[in-house]
Amino acid sequence: MAKQRGRQQTRRRDRGKGPPGGGRRKPCPFCRDKVDVVDYKDFGTLRRAMSEKGKIRSARITGACRRHQRQLATAIKRARELGLLPYVSER
Repeated sequence: MAKQRGRQQTRRRDRGKGPPGGGRRKPCPFCRDKVDVVDYKDFGTLRRAMSEKGKIRSARITGACRRHQRQLATAIKRARELGLLPYVSER
């Protein structure tokens, strides 16, 4: 008798995998600290939300909720306009 290969191999392959993109989303750091408005003068917070090249990181990476991510982007842009933060990093 011939063995059925297809069925067993797919079962083995799927065994260790969960749903794609599964897992719990990390809580918003601003909601956790009960921050109402993101301040453009808070350099430490704004620097963490920027990449080495000076780009604004996405909410997926920063972990901020929709509301605070929008405030964060506005605060970074405001700080750049005032010359508190660079538009592009130094080489």
